[in-house]
Amino acid sequence: MSDQALDRDQRAPDRNIPDRLTSPFQRIFKSWETLLLAVAIAIFIINSFSSPYFLDPWNLSDATFNFTEKAMIAFAMALLIISGEIDLSVASIIALTSTAMGYLAQFGFGVPELVAAGLLVGMLCGAFNGFLVTGLGLPSIVVTIGTMSLFRGISYIVLGDQAFRGYPAGFSFFGQGYVWWVFTFEIVLFAVLAVLYGILLHKTDFGRAVYAIGNNPVGAQFSGVRVGRVKFILFMLTGLMAGIAAICLTSRLGSTRPSIAFGWELEIVTMVVLGGVNILGGSGTIPGVVIAAFVMGMVTFGFGLINVPGIVMSIFIGLLLISVIALPRLWLNYRTRRKAV
Repeated sequence: MSDQALDRDQRAPDRNIPDRLTSPFQRIFKSWETLLLAVAIAIFIINSFSSPYFLDPWNLSDATFNFTEKAMIAFAMALLIISGEIDLSVASIIALTSTAMGYLAQFGFGVPELVAAGLLVGMLCGAFNGFLVTGLGLPSIVVTIGTMSLFRGISYIVLGDQAFRGYPAGFSFFGQGYVWWVFTFEIVLFAVLAVLYGILLHKTDFGRAVYAIGNNPVGAQFSGVRVGRVKFILFMLTGLMAGIAAICLTSRLGSTRPSIAFGWELEIVTMVVLGGVNILGGSGTIPGVVIAAFVMGMVTFGFGLINVPGIVMSIFIGLLLISVIALPRLWLNYRTRRKAV
């Protein structure tokens, strides 16, 4: 080999092996979802030692109420964030939807009408957000901060400091009913929605369009993707899931107050980002969101078992959100500096 060839080889940069050339086992082992699953198992073990009541099947069933309703919204929110948008009004949509159902219940409407109203109001709120963002070109974070105050403000105007009660007897099944043994209706619905959203994001052209928009909206537009329509559908889906969550939560509580689901938007966004969804869009998976939902549910339930105050839980969720956003950026900066040396 000539001296010129040796010099060329020495100057050649190190090349990473593409993901498609690595084995599926290596990709799974190095994935964020695997790390998150290990964290979930560790939390489960710690909780089992922290309280003798944790492993009781009925307690574990009750623990699912800490995350199922939020996770239903998180599935749709994950797709929305992957596309490069966000909806901070989801908790207020729950409040407005619950208020609408409570108002109808006072006039004697039955379970089918209340469920239909919940789904319709949720979708309309999502469509309103989608129109402001895709139709008028307004930033989604500004729009949804505004509608967050608007939707909950309407609930406060209607209810004041009162509460709606007197829901039909059959309505309680959605939030309190059991399908089989310790498996609640909510956990079964959560599992079904996880499968449906997993298929939608990972196995359909619509899901590929969501990824394309999140990575390069202009390029996706020139490739034939109707960016505005896809984003509008995602906002409607998010509103619909907030409506479903409102049905389950209202059913479980048996009453409606304007403060219902207050602060949930922070927990839902934390759940999505903890699941590996890039807050800037373009990447993320539904399995990651599912595992993150169980992690946050077990942490919340574990804190409750050892009587940790609610304010401490709020502090923990805030720190968790900051950490999952900051740590990947810090790790990337560290790797960049190492390569530069």
